Amino acid sequence: MLMDKLKQNEAIVCVVGLGYVGLSLAIEFSKSLKVIGFDIDNKKIKELNNSPHPNILFTNNPKEIGKADFIIIAVPTPVTKSKEPDLSYVKSASKIVSENIKRGSVIILESTVYPGVTEEVMRPILEDSGLKCGKDFKIAYSPERINPGDDEHVLRTITKVVSGIDEETTEVVAELYKKVASNIFKAKSIKIAEAAKVIENIQRDLNIALMNELSLIFERMGLNTRDVIETAATKWNFHRYYPGLVGGHCIPVDPYYLVHKAEELDYHPKVILAGRDINDYMPKHVAEVTIKALNNAEKVIKRSKVLVMGLTYKENVRDTRESPARRVIKELKEYGVEVFGYDPLVDDIKDEFGIEVIDDIKNAKNIDCVILTVAHDVFREITLDELKKIMNDSPIIVDVRGMFDQKEVVEKGFYYRSL
Repeated sequence: MLMDKLKQNEAIVCVVGLGYVGLSLAIEFSKSLKVIGFDIDNKKIKELNNSPHPNILFTNNPKEIGKADFIIIAVPTPVTKSKEPDLSYVKSASKIVSENIKRGSVIILESTVYPGVTEEVMRPILEDSGLKCGKDFKIAYSPERINPGDDEHVLRTITKVVSGIDEETTEVVAELYKKVASNIFKAKSIKIAEAAKVIENIQRDLNIALMNELSLIFERMGLNTRDVIETAATKWNFHRYYPGLVGGHCIPVDPYYLVHKAEELDYHPKVILAGRDINDYMPKHVAEVTIKALNNAEKVIKRSKVLVMGLTYKENVRDTRESPARRVIKELKEYGVEVFGYDPLVDDIKDEFGIEVIDDIKNAKNIDCVILTVAHDVFREITLDELKKIMNDSPIIVDVRGMFDQKEVVEKGFYYRSL
């Protein structure tokens, strides 16, 4: 029945959670199906209704969920301060769905979780409705792969992984996602799909951690890490990864989900946690590099003026969640440094980061050091001459992202440091 509805474009999809993942899904599905976008955030719903999208009902009324044939849960899965998985959003969303579910519907989890959450956490909550999974409703998992700021790997071009509680559900969910994605991969089980999502980000975390550790070693040898990487990359099977600060709501978070599950099974991961330790240390290292640079340039560290360029967690996005710049700023303040922030993509710098705001780079004055933490495209338009105009004698650039050419920077009279 659901398959027929899909083929005739008569199925109704409800997306629960309208963050960057859920909203993107809702908009894409609305191009072929009727969509209900549900969120408990009243302010968000009002804002979305002020610029309505055709074929989408944005609502905070949970009863609307009961009209849907497919319910997609796309809510955050952060970690607690003690680095334990925080499934409160998944649980609360599942409870809302359980109170409004209709017979014959399929509930799909998109949030990043450890293997077992869909069947062992979400399913029992849904069955609190009195309906039975497998008989009255079905469940599935399809991990989100939305990458903010990436215009190449968008929903329409990526491979979407799907897996259902049974073969029939997998087929119908695959048919659903064909409406928004050109490539579908059917995982052999829900747990395999959950595990695959987690290791996608663990792999990237570990690759960056390796480069960060190499940069710590090469720094002591007086070698430029990027020069070493470019030389090594002449071998056919060498993969380019670069050192840097790791932030955001995926890479620094997802490894702890697998760690949690592994420890439940009496295995303590070593490599995964070692990578996390290295990447967690890097903001402190950037601050220490800056302090040493100020000292080497014979500047008084206390009350030195340092401008942090880039306060989001990655280039060309507005998201400041899990931004490593916060740790860099905190470390610098402990040395008595005056820290300023410049990021045209962030609106409330002073409120969010507790530092003075530079609205326009040309308005900055008497800066001793610039730390480039994120290589926004807009920063690439700023010339070294423009930076020099806002800086004191013996200007310093700490180029975390390696955006500038070291030779050119040194020729312009800067003291240059990078990872």
